[in-house]
Amino acid sequence: MTDIATETSTRDLALLPKGHLHLHMEAAIRAETLQDMGEEADIYIEMPDLTQTYSDFTAFSNTYRSMLAVLTTPANLFRLIDEAVVDAAREGVVYVEFGASPHFYAETFGSTSDALQIIIDKCAEAGEKYGVEIGLMITIDRTESVETANAYAEIAASFAGRGVVSLGLANDERGHPAEDFAEAFAIGKTAGLLSTPHAGELAGPEQVWKAVEVLHADRILHGVTSVQDPALMARLAADGICLDVCPTSNLLLSVVPEIDAHPLRVLLEAGVRCSINADDPVLFGPNILSEYELCRNVLGLTDAQLAACAWSSIECGGASPELKAQAKLTIDAWLAS
Repeated sequence: MTDIATETSTRDLALLPKGHLHLHMEAAIRAETLQDMGEEADIYIEMPDLTQTYSDFTAFSNTYRSMLAVLTTPANLFRLIDEAVVDAAREGVVYVEFGASPHFYAETFGSTSDALQIIIDKCAEAGEKYGVEIGLMITIDRTESVETANAYAEIAASFAGRGVVSLGLANDERGHPAEDFAEAFAIGKTAGLLSTPHAGELAGPEQVWKAVEVLHADRILHGVTSVQDPALMARLAADGICLDVCPTSNLLLSVVPEIDAHPLRVLLEAGVRCSINADDPVLFGPNILSEYELCRNVLGLTDAQLAACAWSSIECGGASPELKAQAKLTIDAWLAS
């Protein structure tokens, strides 16, 4: 980019209160912890080469699922949660909305509902210990059947107000359009859950339109291909729909050809609300603090833009009203410092 902002700032980004809205729980594990767990269980886990892009989304998905071989052990899952919340607190995160898939642990704990309750309890325990509020986004796999998605949405809805705050939709958009999941998201919205599907990552703006108009999205995870459609950007801006953007993930999955071509600044300048996120730190490398630093130092975001992203990451998530009020004061104070 040739028009990077010239502002130089010494404000400490670790002190900027932020929410982490696009973070898949399993991939929040520390790399060294994952290796330790594999060695203890005598299971080989191929660690990703963080200097290379993934050959395709299937290769990425297979790497992600390989981690479940060790995380279905309860002690390992609980360690993951505890360490992920410690890391969040250290990076200035005051609210985490973990993308959770409790069906991964149904066999371990007896049922999907039982697994979800245990995950909620462990997240609450860690959150209280380290001073981080936690909500769960229950993530539907769009490659599964509509019937499976609807049943999963019913489980998520039954935990609304009890630790679950949003309903997500993940996996490869191509061949699995958002409109197939209209009923599942209607179940979630009726229960009071935020609609937070992935869209506009591997597919174009047409899938973002579907997420907005069919799934009634409150936030969209990724959504960066919206930049191809000025009318869509205007709609997102007018409706205040937040895009939960993950710059390094977009690079390593070849959504953008190079990091300084990332459209985050363009989206912000068009009035689109955006949050900054790490997506899958163990698979892509950076944590959320590093992503904020990248957005400042490489993408050229000003501190005012970074503070706006931080506020979007709080206001547009499922955090409590009390946390939102306190975070707004602290973000404003950070920017005024």
